[in-house]
Amino acid sequence: MGLYEELQARGLIAQVTDEEDIRELVNEGKATFYIGFDPTADSLHVGHFMALCLMKRLQMGGNKPIALVGGGTGMIGDPSGRTDMRQMMTRETINHNCECFKKQMSRFIDFSEGKALMVNNADWLLDLNYVELLREVGSHFTVNRMLAAECYKQRWEKGLSFLEFNYMIMQSYDFYRLYQDYGCNMQFGGDDQWSNMLGGTELIRRKLGKNAYAMTINLLLTSEGKKMGKTQKGALWLDPNKTTPYEFYQYWRNIGDADVIKCLKMLTFLSLEEIAELEKLEGSQLNKAKEILAFETTKLIHGEEEAKKAQESAKALFGGGASLENVPTTKLDESDFTDGEINILDLLVKASLAPSKSEARRNVQQGGVSIDGEKITDVSAAVSMDNIREKGSIMVRRGKKAYKKITV
Repeated sequence: MGLYEELQARGLIAQVTDEEDIRELVNEGKATFYIGFDPTADSLHVGHFMALCLMKRLQMGGNKPIALVGGGTGMIGDPSGRTDMRQMMTRETINHNCECFKKQMSRFIDFSEGKALMVNNADWLLDLNYVELLREVGSHFTVNRMLAAECYKQRWEKGLSFLEFNYMIMQSYDFYRLYQDYGCNMQFGGDDQWSNMLGGTELIRRKLGKNAYAMTINLLLTSEGKKMGKTQKGALWLDPNKTTPYEFYQYWRNIGDADVIKCLKMLTFLSLEEIAELEKLEGSQLNKAKEILAFETTKLIHGEEEAKKAQESAKALFGGGASLENVPTTKLDESDFTDGEINILDLLVKASLAPSKSEARRNVQQGGVSIDGEKITDVSAAVSMDNIREKGSIMVRRGKKAYKKITV
């Protein structure tokens, strides 16, 4: 099985242009491809994780990745999959987010000795002569064709700004510049990006001739990533300061039965033969596959040591017989207490076990909160600072799976 066929077997490829040429380039390690990353936050998230896994697979097969950070397009905002306009970010915020991306990607992709490139489209987009762009690039796009794109149709009723309307032209120009400057002959993206990606392929062929070597692969990256990676706290981030390794591990450990094999194929580097064996598991035996998924994904993002700590913490909380040393901990100080006590609702929010006091109230009223195994049903209940100090720590649980060790 070639690399292209393996991508298909892992359920990644949705549709392509020029399939035979793409298959040959990928399998022979001759593809120079790019995937774009919009710097809308200061951390990558699970949707990006899927893209990074793909880049790593292709690089291991001899192909050359280009990680395109959207410092320029980030000034506009991608309308895909949105019902409102993105909040405008300052150039300083975008630059900061781009730097954060670089650090996270470098842990995953080998950028040494020209094996991969990291490029920022601000380098060519921010200094463009707009009139020249309209003449050289805009003339190759029809308004009718752009309005037919799904990403624009979704916004048409509520209002699509002219700023966002330029996004397809900007992204298409990205591919053209990467093709010209770096020999990039292929682009990958989620299925909500198909129209934008086709725009780039067509722009290259119109400006440089129909035989220009530029191809597009549409993957199930973005759409699948949007379905996954949502927690009570929001997005599942790759930054350990936003989503701890334990929280990351527990998310994958608790994933639905129907998704575990699909995620093993997309997000781990286990062989398809190993995954086929896990696919035979049924019922409670599927927990073994979930534990493997949780460990492998956490190891990829946070390293093997953190993955082992997260695994040990989960065993300590749910299986017994292991150390509680690495259980996620919230440390309180005296300022968190009033007259030596902290209300249970404040404690749940402080420990990030509930996003708000109203949500914490519902959790308590529904009987989903306990301290050291004792259920708490009174929303006015309080925990004393002296009691925590005497015990050394207390264990607060919300629901069946969310735990925090509390110390002072």
